Amino acid sequence: MNVSLHIAKRYLLSKSTNNAINFITYIAIIGVILGSASLFIVLSGFAGLKDFTLQFSSEVDPDLKAQTAIGKSFFLTEVETNKLNNLDDLAHYSKIIEERVIIASGDKNVLAVLKGVDANFQNVVAIDSTLDHGSWVNQKTNQLVVGWGIANSLSLGVLSYTQPITVYVPKPGKGAITSKKNAYNSINAINVGVFFINEELNDTYVYAPIDLAKNLLNYEPNQLTSLEFKLKNGVDENQAKNNIQSILGDKVILKNRAQLNDALYKMLNTENLAVYLIFTLVLIIAFFNVIGSLIMMILDKKRSLNTLFNIGTTLKDIRKIFFYQGSLMSVIGGLIGLGIALIITTLQKVFSLVMITPTLAYPITIKFENVIIVFLTISVLGIVASKIASARITKALVQNI
Repeated sequence: MNVSLHIAKRYLLSKSTNNAINFITYIAIIGVILGSASLFIVLSGFAGLKDFTLQFSSEVDPDLKAQTAIGKSFFLTEVETNKLNNLDDLAHYSKIIEERVIIASGDKNVLAVLKGVDANFQNVVAIDSTLDHGSWVNQKTNQLVVGWGIANSLSLGVLSYTQPITVYVPKPGKGAITSKKNAYNSINAINVGVFFINEELNDTYVYAPIDLAKNLLNYEPNQLTSLEFKLKNGVDENQAKNNIQSILGDKVILKNRAQLNDALYKMLNTENLAVYLIFTLVLIIAFFNVIGSLIMMILDKKRSLNTLFNIGTTLKDIRKIFFYQGSLMSVIGGLIGLGIALIITTLQKVFSLVMITPTLAYPITIKFENVIIVFLTISVLGIVASKIASARITKALVQNI
């Protein structure tokens, strides 16, 4: 039987004769409970915001994307196409041509990124779900689908034949520009739809059939700027990446969804780390109360400690009593706080208690890893605080009554 642990449990459950010590102990436990609950709720809130933010980009981002390693484009051979068609890892893949262009309508014009896509593109990403109004482009046509921001800047409607759109792209070459005709390739088109994803994409992208982009850029039939892939369910991403790379070789760089949005992921992860560190600092301050309550308990139990010392209990075992007491206080408080936080976050997910807008609830994502992070943080800080407090017990303290 561990005598130090048994006595620590008795001290934890019993009240002191001094009401001030009881009050300080209650404050310390409440601080641990509220600290652990707050940390978990905030981490769950940021996890919800992260998922909410990324869901918009994931609607138009493929599982994997092959981008040219050198220059603006690469050539996909017939042999490579056949190998990709026979690759078991892939559910679908789409051929892409992207280029910065000028979109003009009437006396207005904007810079945009023209993304020429083939018929498989709708199978690779859920682009249909982003259409605010109108329809998707048909292949072998001069149709466009523009972002909401571009449509607003150019005052574009859907299927407005009286409002023609002209797409310009600079011609490659050297020398002085003598006329607009010599400087740009152009093509007339009509807008058939407007998509809404997020502000950045709405103001940047214009979708078109891949043949329109090829004609505008004077590309060869097998010349592309990228390939986008949708993997089959259950396929290992790294294995699929290696298989695709072995087919296409070094002329392309393969990126997954996280790598395509690396700046966004870094920003969200940095914010999450900053919030964790700030709340950990708050917890550190709260654990000063635990240290204070343990020191007060040590002073209150001086007579009992003297008795234990006189009957043969070592100084090390006496220190363990208060080390165990502080650790138990921290772990139990942390578990209670986690329980409260889990109830609050679950209620938010089910009943939408806190709203960002009248129709949008504050997003919450409950992750098991956050439970572990909070519990370990509370446990480590509790152990450190208990060690600091128990180290105040000296031989002189337990001998001199």
